[in-house]
Amino acid sequence: MQITRNSLDSTQGPPTSFTGTVFVDVVAVPDPPARVGAASVHFTPSARTHWHAHPFGQTIFVTEGIGRCQRQGGPVEEIRPGDRVFFEPGENHWHGAAPNRFMTHIAIQEIDESGSPVTWGQPVDDDTYLATPTA
Repeated sequence: MQITRNSLDSTQGPPTSFTGTVFVDVVAVPDPPARVGAASVHFTPSARTHWHAHPFGQTIFVTEGIGRCQRQGGPVEEIRPGDRVFFEPGENHWHGAAPNRFMTHIAIQEIDESGSPVTWGQPVDDDTYLATPTA
């Protein structure tokens, strides 16, 4: 057993990966041979990721607030506390807070052979983000 005391500061998500204000808290860092990492991601209202994909997929678990997510070519979906979303390996997608709500989720993904868990793409435009979500 290993206990790691919380000694890391929250970091702000960079504008090269996020629109709006987002804070990230590390939950788990892969220690080889393990490849799974996790983070708690806190989105302010209207904040969201850019389009991105994960080499081995990604699971997000919503812990508070109301959010939105979308896979490329699919509808915008509303997500709430307790909802779990799995994005397939290589599936281009985005996720973030609703326009008038905060949202926090735990993001879980594996790193590839180069040590990368994600490939970032373009920002999600407002028209896409503001589409009426399905519940």
